[in-house]
Amino acid sequence: MEITVADERALLLKEKLSMDQAEGRAWSRKTEAFGTLVKMTSLLQRPRDEDFVLAYKEHRYQPFWRVVCNARYLYERVRQYPLALSGPEVETVTIEGTEYQVTKGLVTLSGLEHCREERRQEVFVEGITGEKDATLADYLKYPATEVLEKDLDDFAPKGTIVVPPQARASATVREVLAGTIISIQADRILEELVEVERVDLYYRPVYAFQYRWLSKEKEAVMEYDALTGELQAGGRTFQQYVGKVLDPEFLFDVGIDTIDLLVPGGGLAVKLARKGIDAARSRSKKE
Repeated sequence: MEITVADERALLLKEKLSMDQAEGRAWSRKTEAFGTLVKMTSLLQRPRDEDFVLAYKEHRYQPFWRVVCNARYLYERVRQYPLALSGPEVETVTIEGTEYQVTKGLVTLSGLEHCREERRQEVFVEGITGEKDATLADYLKYPATEVLEKDLDDFAPKGTIVVPPQARASATVREVLAGTIISIQADRILEELVEVERVDLYYRPVYAFQYRWLSKEKEAVMEYDALTGELQAGGRTFQQYVGKVLDPEFLFDVGIDTIDLLVPGGGLAVKLARKGIDAARSRSKKE
């Protein structure tokens, strides 16, 4: 069996709307971030803009994986084909010059089957939670720019947070391969080809706005998808996502050398993750 694995790539999806544009739209719907609390309060008195302040905002690039795997199997196998006859009076049958004996009312023919099986899997995995999410495929319609290894230190604009992926490529590739590699029953195998066509780490732009409701002493976050324009109430900031569970020992329990055995170029994700961790530590010190 021949197994080939594509080099891992990092790709950046550029935002369609600026931070200022997103901030204005999010502010107009800030009360939605507080959910049922706003509904309860509105029964007595509608909250005023003066009751709220923007406590924090961030522009981050959030990761997800795309892994594509194709498999092709060509093989031959001998099979027997029982042929029912027209009646009990038939003793022998001649087919294309070959005479066949009748056994229990049947003639059995032997044939060589020429078989071809093809499989394809395309998996999208959320980079922080490690959960599969088919809706992430929607981001493929937006143009993406490949981030070369030499540009890792400065590919993101100043002040932008690059979130480290906690879901590792190696685990995703292993799972996809397990679902693609099959056991075949054959007398002769002509081709067994499994190709991991894509191992891509995408970064999509997200804005997050944390609001403080002064009179209630409550805080809530609105997330703004900088590509689709979708606003999500009850979102999170980078620190809330991974600040408390960012464990380098867990993240790097598979070293670069080990990753490279399965995913050539796999060290790229590790470097990106370390860069994100350094950024997180730096922000924590400032706060």
